[in-house]
Amino acid sequence: MAQTLEQLAEIMLDAAKAAGAETADAMVMRGTSVSIDVREGKLEQAERSEGVDLGLRVLIGQRQANVSISDTRAESIAVMAERAVAMAKEAPEDPYVGLADRDQLARGLDIAGLELCDPTDEPAAASLQEDAMIAEAAAKAVNGVSQVQSATGGYSSSEVFLAASNGFAAGYARSSRGIYATAIAGEGDAMERDYDGDSRIFQNDLRDAAEIGTSAGQRAVERLNARKPETGSYPVVFDERISSSLIGHVLAAANGGMVARGSSWLRDKLGQQVLPDGLSLIEDPKRARVSGSRPFDAEGLPTARRAIIDNGVLTGWTLDLATARKLGMASTGNAARGISSPPSPSSWNVSLTQGDRSRAELIKDMGTGLLVTSMIGSTISPTTGDYSRGAAGFWVENGEIAYPVNECTIAGNLHDMMMSIVPANDARTYLSRVVPSLLIPGMTLAGN
Repeated sequence: MAQTLEQLAEIMLDAAKAAGAETADAMVMRGTSVSIDVREGKLEQAERSEGVDLGLRVLIGQRQANVSISDTRAESIAVMAERAVAMAKEAPEDPYVGLADRDQLARGLDIAGLELCDPTDEPAAASLQEDAMIAEAAAKAVNGVSQVQSATGGYSSSEVFLAASNGFAAGYARSSRGIYATAIAGEGDAMERDYDGDSRIFQNDLRDAAEIGTSAGQRAVERLNARKPETGSYPVVFDERISSSLIGHVLAAANGGMVARGSSWLRDKLGQQVLPDGLSLIEDPKRARVSGSRPFDAEGLPTARRAIIDNGVLTGWTLDLATARKLGMASTGNAARGISSPPSPSSWNVSLTQGDRSRAELIKDMGTGLLVTSMIGSTISPTTGDYSRGAAGFWVENGEIAYPVNECTIAGNLHDMMMSIVPANDARTYLSRVVPSLLIPGMTLAGN
């Protein structure tokens, strides 16, 4: 009879104790993923993977070690624990490592209320293939599309269970269903490529496959005959598709690990204004049907809604237990970990305050400038916030989109950029990062 994830976690903890660990935590993950690719109306590739992974962290004093395996036999788990303990004895001391105290642990979990897993049956491979073929056909039907590079239907489900010697034991399941298409327009050296896709927890929430394919094709065609823009200082609108990358830089700089290392451009900004008045960056790990939701973190602490930035002011760092101890603070319940790695701070769902104008209105107000719809490469200093990235999109003249542009670079400093952002009202509220299009009134643009 197959063992449950909870039973496997308990076997690991028992093995760790028998091997000489003072404290330990165990993580078990069981997952399934299916991916179907089509090309030219035919099946091109079908992949399916299934597996169970076990991760064990043992602590001896202030030393720790992590070991992972994919073998669920009791004798293999015993060897795993012995190796972990041997490694921990040789590891350097870290005064900040350690499990949570019992009174810190999450209790009264409402996992069902988060709706992280679609209870319906796994979709058949034929259904995934049909979605991919519909998306491909829709993209090819767009006038100007020369080929469809890829069209994919995918599904994944996973279960995770965490148990620790401090008494914590809980787990949950999650699922994901996706459709993606990448279209190419033009021929030879004049080809342009773009994509669209959607990923949801629940099948019924997924966008229509034909809509996704059509959008991918139209986006590719719109990029044909691109030019290099003029060099100079111009306003820049980051389209909603890529604006969350800017907020990603803020989240990285507010990560306690970066702050503790002194390598964050926000390290001296706690309690200071880092966004314009009226804008807040809210983390909410309890949003239902959202992929970034978590009922508890990787150390068994409760997750909770918090303001990372409140009315423009940076209120705190993103912390796990070890980083919090190092900074003399309390964990924010943001520990994340993989099967083979110790906990580290990570952000969950975040939302930036939306504005009261549409993207079109921001473009109209900017006059002449750049609408960025895609970016490649980056030269970003995490310490100073100096920012430089390759960009492509559309040149705007007199408040109207004039022509597509590519092969340009946009540059600035993240602190100055974030202090001047103007948000639109077009964020997709079902995403884990809810960030609208963002106007930055002035950036350095290198083109012709």
